[in-house]
Amino acid sequence: MPSLKALRKRIGTVRSTQQITKAMKMVAAAKLRRAQDTAERARPYAQKLTEMFGAVAAGADAVAHPLLARREERRADVLLVTSDRGLCGGYNANILRLAETVLRAPGREVSTFVVGRKAIEYLRRRSIPMRGERIGLLQQSAVHVATAIADELSARFVAGEADAVYLVYSRFRSAISQVPTVVPLLPVALPEAGEGAGSTVEYIFEPPRKTLLDELLPVYLRTIILQALLEAAASEHGARMTAMENATTNASDMIERLTLSMNRARQATITTELMEIVSGAEALKG
Repeated sequence: MPSLKALRKRIGTVRSTQQITKAMKMVAAAKLRRAQDTAERARPYAQKLTEMFGAVAAGADAVAHPLLARREERRADVLLVTSDRGLCGGYNANILRLAETVLRAPGREVSTFVVGRKAIEYLRRRSIPMRGERIGLLQQSAVHVATAIADELSARFVAGEADAVYLVYSRFRSAISQVPTVVPLLPVALPEAGEGAGSTVEYIFEPPRKTLLDELLPVYLRTIILQALLEAAASEHGARMTAMENATTNASDMIERLTLSMNRARQATITTELMEIVSGAEALKG
């Protein structure tokens, strides 16, 4: 059994760790409220823009815009979004596990665009080449990051350097639930017959449909990426808050077990000392 000194030292260490995890949970909870509000406020805009795109693109063909062109997928770009820091449970591991299925798909060459230090470290350890790397998402304007990424991916697709583009990120559902998700970005999928407002309402477009598509498609792509970045930020804070709450609870359980062990060790020491005193007194009587 460990000594009393060792047990007291370990209890002090665990208690200090518990204070850190409790503070990190409170910080993550405060950041989560802001990130969740931002992500939820952006959802109606993304939804309405999707409906507008469905109305404009309904009835259009794949040659109406370069971003609609469908080709055989020999080369694909993958945009992977993770966090810069750890201590957020299985958040990054779940995303990277899903990304492996996209990156390892047979029959095509894959170029990776990464947002987040954890994904960069993961791909470097496995010698997977990266074409674009971005870190510090939480310290930058998500709008500027989304615009830069969307423009770069669009330019590669239009130039024929990529035949398809996929987005891998974590969709925020709640503080305890984040869903790793794969979204095909390019070519932009046209609404099928019977989907969207364009199937039930006849529109007269001004300016013409092609002009609207030229303006709408880049905005639509940027909005999808922006929404993914906002959802990823909220998911990271939610995962970290949950992980730190679990760590704080585990620390409390560990302190209870160590305190019980310390009390037993102290009782054993006291019993031993009493036995020595009694034995000495009996020896003096004899």
